Amino acid sequence: MTATLDRTFSSLTVPNYRRYFGGQVVSISGNWMQIVAEMWLIVQLTGSGAAVGITAGLQFLPVLLFGAWGGVLADRFDKRTLLTITQLCMAVPALALWGLTAGGAIEAWMVYALVLARGSVTAIDNPARQAFVMEMVGTERVVNAVALNSVIVHSARVVGPAAAGVLIALLGVAACFAVNAATFLAMVTALRLMDPALLQRGERVRRAPGQLRAALAYVRRTPALRIPLAMMVVAGVVSFNFQVLLPLLAAQTWHGTAATYATLTAAMGVGSVLGALAAGARGSVTPQLLVGSAALFGGAELLVALAPSFELQALALVPMGAASVTFAAGVNSSLQLAAAPELRGRVMALYSIVFLGSTPIGAPLVGWLAEVAGPRSGLFAGAAAALAAAVYARWAFARAQGDRVPPRRPPRRRDECGHPPVYGPQREHVA
Repeated sequence: MTATLDRTFSSLTVPNYRRYFGGQVVSISGNWMQIVAEMWLIVQLTGSGAAVGITAGLQFLPVLLFGAWGGVLADRFDKRTLLTITQLCMAVPALALWGLTAGGAIEAWMVYALVLARGSVTAIDNPARQAFVMEMVGTERVVNAVALNSVIVHSARVVGPAAAGVLIALLGVAACFAVNAATFLAMVTALRLMDPALLQRGERVRRAPGQLRAALAYVRRTPALRIPLAMMVVAGVVSFNFQVLLPLLAAQTWHGTAATYATLTAAMGVGSVLGALAAGARGSVTPQLLVGSAALFGGAELLVALAPSFELQALALVPMGAASVTFAAGVNSSLQLAAAPELRGRVMALYSIVFLGSTPIGAPLVGWLAEVAGPRSGLFAGAAAALAAAVYARWAFARAQGDRVPPRRPPRRRDECGHPPVYGPQREHVA
């Protein structure tokens, strides 16, 4: 038991990662507070499922359009400095939302614009953040560190929405935006307190033409990168749109309040934390893990869609959260390990594009589907997509394994004297 716990939290023995972990806990909790507040504010302003989908999509539209360039910047510049700048920039939209909402001047288009501004910073921040993990902990701990990052994100899904529910009830939506703006200071402080000498920095890539094309070609010819990314394309477009579906389930299916939404989000967060802790105890990621976690994700999302009561649906969100984070962390870790150091920023940018950047396509689609056929229909679609990703990956990994197996030699035929032929150079008999 003690050995398992040591493996689960091994990355926290690294001082720089320990500082990063603490800053992330505060910053991402604030980010989830803001996400809950934005979605609830849009529901109150418009009452439209499509509008909720548009809001979620706008947050990640810049990642889809410009995320690859964020990967190029991550390979060219110092990641710690780049992250310091992006964290400071992310505080600006939060402050603007606070001022407009507190002043009673907020309108839906303003929320859209500020969400888009935050997404533009995310397009630069996310690839650098993903690739920075390897610099802090090295290859031997990267699977554990990615899992612990997932613990942070999904713990924040519990803490952030719960805090948002309390703040909205006591002080109103605007308070969530103000608190989130302040939390970015924790991340900036953690970054500046790191010891740069302990970072395992790779050689920076010099500016040159064709760097994006080179990364795409590299992924295409590397099955260990191509197959996990393709899985995330299939599942990312439809299966991960919880930001759209959970507020609609709370408001339309269960006719609840912000507390109802927070309960659903927190239930999924609990499962996600449990799944991330289990992932942290593993030292490697296998194709079988990726296929199995995608299949479990699809099956669990189907159970959530079929749940006949609010209590059962909240309960079913726990295994769905565990399976979803196991799948996402597995894809992330496998890419980190398989990517060449000089291309890691661009490879993780492609991960950001297919995981986050697919939201502008999937979120409005799922929001529209929920509006015309009910929120449960979005869950059914997500379950089908995750199961399809599992089926594809099983076939693709088997094919890639078959391609690596050397061809069998044809059966040996005996010559006219009854002797089998000799392959390769023959040695003369010496009398």
